[in-house]
Parts: sequence; structure tokens; C-alpha cells
Amino acid sequence: MTERPGPAARDIGLYVHWPYCTRICPYCDFNVVRDRGRTDAQAALAEAIMADLRAQAAGTGPRRLVSVFFGGGTPSLMAPEWVGRILDAARAAFAPAPDLEITLEANPTDAESERFAALRAAGVARLSLGLQSLNDHALAFLGRTHRAAEGRRAAELGARIFPRLSLDLIYALPAQSPAAWRAELADAIALGPEHVSAYQLTIEPGTAFARAVERGRLAPAPEALAAELYETTGEVLGRAGFVPYEVSNHALGAAARSRHNLLYWSGGDWLGVGPGAHGRITDGPGVRWATRAARQVQSYVDLVGRRGCGLEERSRLSPAEVGLERLLMGLRTLEGVRLKELEALGIPEAALRSSLERGLIARAGGRIAATPRGRLVLDAVTLDLARAAKAG
Repeated sequence: MTERPGPAARDIGLYVHWPYCTRICPYCDFNVVRDRGRTDAQAALAEAIMADLRAQAAGTGPRRLVSVFFGGGTPSLMAPEWVGRILDAARAAFAPAPDLEITLEANPTDAESERFAALRAAGVARLSLGLQSLNDHALAFLGRTHRAAEGRRAAELGARIFPRLSLDLIYALPAQSPAAWRAELADAIALGPEHVSAYQLTIEPGTAFARAVERGRLAPAPEALAAELYETTGEVLGRAGFVPYEVSNHALGAAARSRHNLLYWSGGDWLGVGPGAHGRITDGPGVRWATRAARQVQSYVDLVGRRGCGLEERSRLSPAEVGLERLLMGLRTLEGVRLKELEALGIPEAALRSSLERGLIARAGGRIAATPRGRLVLDAVTLDLARAAKAG
């Protein structure tokens, strides 16, 4: 492990949540709503997002904007004009870094040359494309509205128009074989992305898949198969030069890493605007705030109209809460987390030593990081350390 500096104290990112989707996927537990084609309501939301951004920015003090991330939902459904106006508001609120990274998530069904070109002209440079699979049967199972050929065309178009391309894939589908997943990864690599996010299918409470499991209509992939598929992911992508800088994220070199996600994983600051968006803001030594905007679209718009700001919750995190977030997020990364950032947790040395002796974490240079073996059971590793901290 090598020592790596944390985010600059005054750097900040911006997360913009656009909740509209043409269809709600059965595995999704994000704050999303069906797109009913009401452009008046969507225009009102875009205006509210800009007002909320200005209001929150006024309370942060001078900051350098290093990342803007449009997530959702399906932000590629946004009118490119709104994307451009939100970016203008962000640049007016903060001093933009010379290498400001602007990312937008997109679905293959929105991959029209004109639309992509307009989004690029608005300022988007990094496209995060939700392929999810390159197999038609798997796409149907996942409730996606596109087919594999459409996904390939979208990736090829994205690679031509945007300087940077990231692909999202989901694995550990029921009955998925390592050989099929290996072939799918090879197909994805051939599309030329510099970044691949490969997520294991998880059954989240409240989703359609969760209800199917409860009714006995769906059986998740066995843990042993999921672990084999995870190792296959690292093997195939690794041979192509991708580095797993986070448990589910692989990049061709440091420059290809998602700057916005690194803010999350390294304890940086970001504003969250849009319905249900979360944020984290550091306001002086030892003072860190967690924020959340109103979840419902109309409630959010109304709250911004009344107060000028869409935040429904703003709470100061205790040192222990900050430390727990650093443990949970930092151990997901290749570099791990500095032990100094975990001091408030008071993790007993015996608990660390136990994880070290079992080969689940490594310790060097004042940091701990999950080993390849530890990454296979990362939830259990972090839970054990968190429980030990509470017990201590």
C-alpha cells in the first residue's frame, strides 16, 4: 500500500439527482419515479435544483469544484439545456477546477447522436452508460428496456462523442455461469471503455425482486457462485489492464478513476441537490454535516419555493459516526483507510490483529486495507470491526 493524500480541504463535488425513469427496474431501490412526460413538472424540478444549489453553496464558503455527477434515475432523459444551465449555476457558485470532471449517467435507450452531442456541448465529458448486461435474456430478467445490440451501439456512440466512457454491468444473476460472465466481460472490454463498474446483484428490501424472493419465485445466486464470479471479474479485467481501485470499480489508470466516487470513498465533501439527494460537508476541524433533500419531487420543489433550499435534514455527525463512515467507505478502496481517521471508533488492537492474522486486511504505512481475500467477505470484515469498536 502506498500513502495517498486525501482530498484538498476546500475541494467539493456536486451530486445532481434526476429521479425520472421510463421504467422502474425490479432490482432498483433508488429514489426514482416513472417519467410521465410532464415537461412542466420536470422544468420546475430543474429550476428548483438550481435554486437549491445556489442556496446550499452560499453556506459552504469558498470552494473549488472538482466534480459534478448527474445521477438518478435517468439523467440522460433531461433536456440538455437543463444540464447546461445547472452546470452554469455550479460554475457560478464555485471556482471550477481546471480539470473539473462532469459525469452523466445514461441508458442505452437514450443514445441518439443528436442528444449525446447536445449533452457533450452542454459540458458533459464523462458518460456512465448503464448497459447492465450484454445478454438479451439477462436484460429481460433485469427489466431493462433495451437489447444487447442497442447497448453496444450506445457504447460505440458514447465512445465517439465523449472523451471518457464508463460501463455499468450487473453479475451474479441466477444460473449465470463463470464462462458466460467471462465472455460478457470480454465483449464489454472490446467496446473500449476506460472504466467498468461491475456490481453483484443484491436483493434490496422493498424492490420487486425482494417480493419475488419472498414469494419463492426467485432464488439469488449461491454465495459460492457469486464469489467465483467476483474473482472472474478481477481476473478478466485485470488482464486487460484495469485496476480494481474499489470493490466494484475498475479503471485503466489513475486518471480514469471516477473522481466523484472517490470523494465518497475518501471522506471528501459534496453537495447533494435534487429529490432525496444526500450530501456531506466539512465545516471546520471536527465539524462534518450530513444532509438529505426532501425525497418526493413535489415536496422538494415546494420546499425550495418556501425556503430557497431543498434540504429536509441537516445533522452534525459525531466523531464516531465520521469514523464509522470512513471505515465502511475506505475499506472498499484499494488504498484503504488511515488508522488516524478511525481513532474515534476505538477499534481494539485485538480486533485488528484478528483480521490481520486471518488474512482479511493488511496494515502498512499507517493504513489498513482489505486483502483480495477480505474483499470477498468485505461486509463481514467491516461489520466485525464496527462491532468490536462498539464493544470496546
